[in-house]
Amino acid sequence: MIKRYVFGDPVETESVLWKPEAADWQDDRLFCRDNAFYGDLSGEEIVYGLGQNVRGINKRGWLYESYCTDDPRHTEEKHTLYGAHNFLVLDGAGVLGIFVDTPGNVVYDIGYTDSRKLSIAPQSADFELYLIEGESPDAVVEVFRRLIGRSYIPPRWAFGYGQSRWGYDSMNQVREVAAGYRDNHIPLDMIFLDIDYMERYKDFTVDKERFPDFRGLVAEMKEQDIRLVPIIDGGVKKEDGYDIYEEGKEKGYFCKDEEGEDFLLGVWPGRCCLPDMLQEEAGRWFGSKYKILLDMGIEGFWNDMNEPAVFYSEKGLAEAFEKIDAFRTQNLDIQSFFEFQGLAAGLSNSPQDYASFYHEYRGERYRHDRVHNLFGYYMTRRAAEAFEELEPEKRILLFSRASCIGMHRFGGIWQGDNHSWWSHLLLNIKMMPSLNMCGFLYTGADIGGFGGDVTEDLLIRWLSFGVFTPLMRNHSAAGTRRQEVYRFGTAELMRDVISVRYKLLPYLYSEYMKAALGGTMLFRPLGFAYRKDGIAGQVEDQLLVGESIMIAPVHEQNAAGRTVYFPEPMKLLRFHGGNVLEEAVYPKGHAYIGMPLGDVCVFLRENHILPLSRGGECVGDVDFAHLERYVWGTDVKPYAYYRDDGETKEFDLEKHVEMLTV
Repeated sequence: MIKRYVFGDPVETESVLWKPEAADWQDDRLFCRDNAFYGDLSGEEIVYGLGQNVRGINKRGWLYESYCTDDPRHTEEKHTLYGAHNFLVLDGAGVLGIFVDTPGNVVYDIGYTDSRKLSIAPQSADFELYLIEGESPDAVVEVFRRLIGRSYIPPRWAFGYGQSRWGYDSMNQVREVAAGYRDNHIPLDMIFLDIDYMERYKDFTVDKERFPDFRGLVAEMKEQDIRLVPIIDGGVKKEDGYDIYEEGKEKGYFCKDEEGEDFLLGVWPGRCCLPDMLQEEAGRWFGSKYKILLDMGIEGFWNDMNEPAVFYSEKGLAEAFEKIDAFRTQNLDIQSFFEFQGLAAGLSNSPQDYASFYHEYRGERYRHDRVHNLFGYYMTRRAAEAFEELEPEKRILLFSRASCIGMHRFGGIWQGDNHSWWSHLLLNIKMMPSLNMCGFLYTGADIGGFGGDVTEDLLIRWLSFGVFTPLMRNHSAAGTRRQEVYRFGTAELMRDVISVRYKLLPYLYSEYMKAALGGTMLFRPLGFAYRKDGIAGQVEDQLLVGESIMIAPVHEQNAAGRTVYFPEPMKLLRFHGGNVLEEAVYPKGHAYIGMPLGDVCVFLRENHILPLSRGGECVGDVDFAHLERYVWGTDVKPYAYYRDDGETKEFDLEKHVEMLTV
């Protein structure tokens, strides 16, 4: 059952595709006061959701915000990350889903001020609230997913392994990476290009000195079954003679300040303007520019810096310099020194800057902070809508850094600028089901960590989890240790791990497509499936992946294995040295499982089928028709196997599903 409540005059976000008739406020579990909502939390109640955010699967005990934020240090004291995903599921005496539909900030106090209390406080008094009651978390999520629409479906090659780095700054660098993988027979389908390929960081340009034959390079890589996937940033460089800037300025397509002038901010190229992605004509104009790279043979993109990130504003920078100069002759005591120190740090992503420019949206003028969470969504949506016109029959890879619910229909996300920390591997594990609840299925974190220097064991363990995430990308920052796996002494182990992905592809792709088309989840917490098992609801580092398997990744340094909780009997399948070893059946309960570096362990549920391929060095090598089937049990149920061409948009569960039996 869905109830929809309207407060004030909400901004239409288009997050939902259909709206039940609005009702007068009445609810037994929440009470409303001053446009905020309050409720009790029972001792055993689990709170799931909020998509991309810090901490655990169970969100109890902390204060969260939904406000897209460019912050690479995803540590426990933070309250928000790059996405704004306002969906919660409370699982206690009953099950209640809560969705706050607003483009502005929302603060969730989930047992932080008082461990027994929940409060939800939208920044604006204008919003819509949806309450969904159901018999289980799965049932509530399915209803919500029908409300918000089908998840984005990428081309099948985008389920392969990808290598990325900020620093691939020439054609020879790209060729070197491709050769490193192909010569060592390590599977690879994508090489991602960060800002280095551009001419002085200008969108939709290619540096002609370092990439003199970009079109030829794209074709050369594709002959090796490798796609190049370039980055596109949210800011347009302010430069006379730069055609994108000149056209945007002439047509008035940039966000304006209070005086009606183009709002100036600093990002990678220096001074930039922001295309008004929310204004339909301006957004369509920006989306049309992707054709420049499509015409060069590009088949995928990643959108970045679209929270939007603001290094500084022109006005904020001037004020900071003025204050810094005033400190020059002062005796800096502790207070004045901290103030001096904070002047530069406070320039980036300043609330004052977000409150100083405007959008034209649906015929109205809105100050940016009121609609902040829509910017990344509409940047990606405008690109996807352009692809529908430019390549109507073809799937184009598209994913973004910033997002809110609704964008899941147009692209995936990666989980932002993480670090080479074991805690971020664990955060990646815990974030997957929360994102799936909100419709984001094509997602994954930067394997190995973007910032910092990765260790061999961390990279191997992260790859061992990454083989299950739809977006499987190894990405790192300039100045950090190189993370291409062929550079390590344990490259053979890493090759074996990546090869597991290609064996699993028939199953993972099938489960992804069924989740996308059926409105379900690819990654589920144990507490979803085993609600009456008090232990299962407390386990946050094991996940169900699709209908047939459970995973329990190792996420601690120097660990040779880990304790696994079995909520039901399961059989261990061990991927080791290119082989699949069928090992013991473990009964319900706890058991220690040895997991040496390089082994990938999956736990097969009783009476379920796991279809595997023989693998390959790219997705094009994988035979999706002739499969090995792993199974155990005495009453094995048929497996609904989804298989299509992986390229066109003819999505049909009935047409493309065949039932596999033992």
